[in-house]
Amino acid sequence: MATKVAAAAVDFTRIYSTLGLGKETIAALQAFRKRYADAQRIHGQYASQPTTVLKNQAIVDEAEKLFKDFKPVTYDVNAHIKAIEAFETKAVAKAQETAEKIDVELKELQTTLANIEEARPFEDLSCEDVGKAHPRIEEAVATMVKKGKWTVPGYKEKFGDLSLM
Repeated sequence: MATKVAAAAVDFTRIYSTLGLGKETIAALQAFRKRYADAQRIHGQYASQPTTVLKNQAIVDEAEKLFKDFKPVTYDVNAHIKAIEAFETKAVAKAQETAEKIDVELKELQTTLANIEEARPFEDLSCEDVGKAHPRIEEAVATMVKKGKWTVPGYKEKFGDLSLM
């Protein structure tokens, strides 16, 4: 009963006007008051109903029987677990395979880097060295000499004509 007196003593219109609350806050307070009034109304309806149902022992016994007989449904998740484990083993195998490929590529890159670091400067190379490294160059030069071509296509455009005559 004290709560009804306390609720009646609160002057919400005065709170809205004097505290300078925003529109959202006022709307939230009004929604709260509505929910409170609805809850009080529903509580009053249920409080006024007779409670003679619990005195009927047959209903109580039936409820206890249903409660005792209740068995939660169990699911067999072994198939899902096996599928997850199979996926996991495949994923691990793929990861290991990828790691091995990366290791091979890393070794190749390290070898290439070592070759670059140990390479002789361009100025120290001879034509024989270039021919040994790339035999296709020697073949291309031999073919050009056989055909009587003494100029390299695109050389003049890139480096200009250096002939004095």
